[in-house]
Amino acid sequence: MKQTSDSFLDNASAALADRGRAQRRDLLAAFTPLVRDAAMDNFGRFSELRDHVRQVRQHTLEHLDHYLAQFEREAMTNGSRVHFARDGDEMNSLVLDICQEHRAQRIAKGKSMVTEETGLNDYLKRAGLEVLETDLGEYIIQQAGETPSHIVGPALHKSAAEIRELFRRKHDLGDRELAEVVDMVGEARQVLREHFLKAEVGIIGANALVAEAGYSMLVTNEGNGDLCANLPRVLIVCTTLDRVLPRLEDATAMLRLLVRSATGQPQTCYTSFYSGPRREQDSDGPLETHFILLDNRRSDILASDYREMLQCIRCGACLNHCPIYASVGGHAYGWVYPGPMGSILTPLLTSLEQSAALPNACTSCGRCAEVCPAGIPLPDLLRDLRHEESERKLTPVRWRWGLKLHAWLARQPRLYHALTALGIGGLHLLGRRRGRFARLPLAAGWTSQRDFPAPSGKTFMQQYGALQRQAAAASRGKRSTRRPDPRRPGQHRKAGAGSRSGAHPGGPRGRKPRRRPERER
Repeated sequence: MKQTSDSFLDNASAALADRGRAQRRDLLAAFTPLVRDAAMDNFGRFSELRDHVRQVRQHTLEHLDHYLAQFEREAMTNGSRVHFARDGDEMNSLVLDICQEHRAQRIAKGKSMVTEETGLNDYLKRAGLEVLETDLGEYIIQQAGETPSHIVGPALHKSAAEIRELFRRKHDLGDRELAEVVDMVGEARQVLREHFLKAEVGIIGANALVAEAGYSMLVTNEGNGDLCANLPRVLIVCTTLDRVLPRLEDATAMLRLLVRSATGQPQTCYTSFYSGPRREQDSDGPLETHFILLDNRRSDILASDYREMLQCIRCGACLNHCPIYASVGGHAYGWVYPGPMGSILTPLLTSLEQSAALPNACTSCGRCAEVCPAGIPLPDLLRDLRHEESERKLTPVRWRWGLKLHAWLARQPRLYHALTALGIGGLHLLGRRRGRFARLPLAAGWTSQRDFPAPSGKTFMQQYGALQRQAAAASRGKRSTRRPDPRRPGQHRKAGAGSRSGAHPGGPRGRKPRRRPERER
């Protein structure tokens, strides 16, 4: 599959044709929202905490220069070195310079979407360094020569049988069968343990940077982050400048939402704060710590109408609840960030020209916005990108003219109803015998995956009008049955026989209506 965002439609078609992986995606799409919802229900304060975290993130972004300066100052006080990189090439170059300064040959690396964004692994390998991913999911896809399909679970697209066969090809298993999942995990552990002990440099990411302390926070479920950080002599933390938060309590507040939204856990197995290089009283830890903060167009996003996207905490909840992602998987998006968040970030971090199809990969169901722990209006941002795409005429000509024709037709209601009635009636006559169409002109995108049901013969407006006419006729019928029968005595009274023409509605003329007691009013 071609891994480019401008081939999203081709990638999506190929993904839909792979029935085995499609079934696994269906199971994950059904399971992960249930786990997340249960975690939030047990927590009970999702809305309040989300509002708080959103306000903290917005405040931090509005004063980003202040908090970055504070973080740099405190980190340097702790003995760390802080570097700022304008783009991916500069960050990769900084990492290589640090490794070469220490004559490092082996790198133990933790999961990091930022280094995926910059292509750090390939860059270091071209320089002759050995880089091994130590997160189990990242290790699997590295051995397979693939990219992550999910920002939390990189290898969710792979089955146990595929992983077993991969280890047979890549490892010297001897007579070991790896029949159970625990056996495969143990096999990976043996390989990774040796690399941990030999690596001269460890590279990890960060879920947050704490300005007041100069610390970084990392959450993992495998503990590989701590081994990357503490066993090698040198630690490099690669992250982006928008990860900074003012206080430690802000980081822990975000953590409560992050973990529940990502995996449904109340807490990850490992939550670590890294304060800097080893001190005299410490028994372990790196001798040297570097923080590399990447911009890579995030300053441009901060100054744009899409700045709310920088509030994203990378939990993956929007992916887990997106029907498009569940149908086509992460690789169809063609770059590092898939799903709704990727459909916004990819055009902003690369270009809308290269990824114009991604903002259209949306059903506008709104589920992503409902579950986003950062309160990002994802559907609104996607619509803004689609509007920008239209203004810049990036969509195919036939789509633009088709939408213009539809907009003009929608403003001519009589003509619109007449043409739709003609089309529906014609399709009904052609498809009434089978009840469906296997192929249909101008609808190949639908019929290539499923049959198109034959219409019932009447448009919605025609059926609605018929129901209104029936209701009106029934109402007239009810009124006609209530007409007085002139053959029955006492039905008609003259004005003077018991009532007066023009009498006061409260009673006979001149009599005031009875006053209700005060409490009845």
